[in-house]
Amino acid sequence: MTLSEFSSLLTQHREKPFRLLLPGGKTVPVSFHITEVGHVVKKFLDCGGRPHRWESILFQAWVGEDEEHRLAVGKLLGIIGKARFAVFPQNADDLPVEIEYEHGVLTQLALNDASVEERMVVLHLAEKHTDCLAKDVCLVPPSGASAQCCGGGKC
Repeated sequence: MTLSEFSSLLTQHREKPFRLLLPGGKTVPVSFHITEVGHVVKKFLDCGGRPHRWESILFQAWVGEDEEHRLAVGKLLGIIGKARFAVFPQNADDLPVEIEYEHGVLTQLALNDASVEERMVVLHLAEKHTDCLAKDVCLVPPSGASAQCCGGGKC
């Protein structure tokens, strides 16, 4: 889900609270805080030597000792508004939203989907996975063929 889609969803359902649904079906406790909002840029080379760039908008969710805390949609929209001027780039609306949350280990989860229920908006988070971005040059060749990468000198 992009920042534009996320902001639109929040604006349409300003009166409802929202929940974060983790992969596997558990929810983040309702007393979570958004402690950071950021624009993340990752520049890297794949194993085939090609450059890549990944950008996202990252919200850090943290559960503190204040179990009575509730983050209202209007407050989150205010945080997004402030970040638009202080942190976000011009293309922020087109960037995917990710949520950083510590459940066992610190994890960045993709904001994959949302469902609107009678009493709340549920934000569905999905795990991110690794992948080889240079499969055309770096995968292990079929049996009997010579290696093109990671032993063939192309990486």
